[in-house]
Amino acid sequence: MGGDPTSLRKCTALELLEREQAQGFVVTFCSALDDILGGGVQLTKITEICGAPGIGKTQLCMQLAVDVQIPECFGGLAGEAVYIDTEGSFMVERVVDIATACVQHCQLIAEAHQEEDHHKALETFSLESILSHIYYFRCHDYTELLAQIYLLPDFLSEHSKVRLVAVDGIAFPFRHDFEDLSLRTRLLNGLAQQLISIANDHKLAVILTNQMTTRIGQSQSTLVPALGESWGHAATIRLILHWDNNQRLATLYKSPSQKESTPHGFRDVQPPPPSQTPEGSEMNPRKRPRIEEDKQ
Repeated sequence: MGGDPTSLRKCTALELLEREQAQGFVVTFCSALDDILGGGVQLTKITEICGAPGIGKTQLCMQLAVDVQIPECFGGLAGEAVYIDTEGSFMVERVVDIATACVQHCQLIAEAHQEEDHHKALETFSLESILSHIYYFRCHDYTELLAQIYLLPDFLSEHSKVRLVAVDGIAFPFRHDFEDLSLRTRLLNGLAQQLISIANDHKLAVILTNQMTTRIGQSQSTLVPALGESWGHAATIRLILHWDNNQRLATLYKSPSQKESTPHGFRDVQPPPPSQTPEGSEMNPRKRPRIEEDKQ
């Protein structure tokens, strides 16, 4: 009440579509992973990568911090990256390997196409330039992490080319020394809202990595992302990395664009043919025998 009505943001669905189509993606260099993400990691969205230790969450974050800097003529964003590390997992030697491979990949493309803009872009796209445009912050506890996130808008205003913010280990500072779970929930909700605002206001992608925890059920235990059910609403896209024997798999657990639904929206499920309907079930269509469910 009493607010300025002109300050309310409004737009049409067509405008939203045009904005999303014009924003581009941060590619991962894994075509299958890019495909399930709808083209890569999306700008203005929060993508959460969950998985057990050693599955490759940090490797993917470092890869994206390099890939976001690929010049536009090669299909990249020519951006910069902010890397916030809570566990001390960042390895600059590994980033050097990834960046060197990325530069060599672009050089091969330039040699194959022999286009002037490719060769011109490679004059400034080098290992040194990539490393100098990854801004690294080390946070040792949740107070440092909260402070860094809330101060981030000022930093981004001074570094307008940043197109990726990676928070490697979002759960780690909040899983220790927290007896007041309601306080933890409030802090996490505030953190999520701040990250959403950052992604939208600065037109960048936010990447979070999260650990897995064990949920004990009545008859079995399962691995689920840490920080509880309420935190599951923070990310726009949730990707879970896991092992199947010696093979590393990625499962898209949550996504608004790659959802499990029909292309036409809500539709009725076709009922089974009358010959397959057990006798008496027409008396109460809401009560379907178990055997019928098993057949479907």
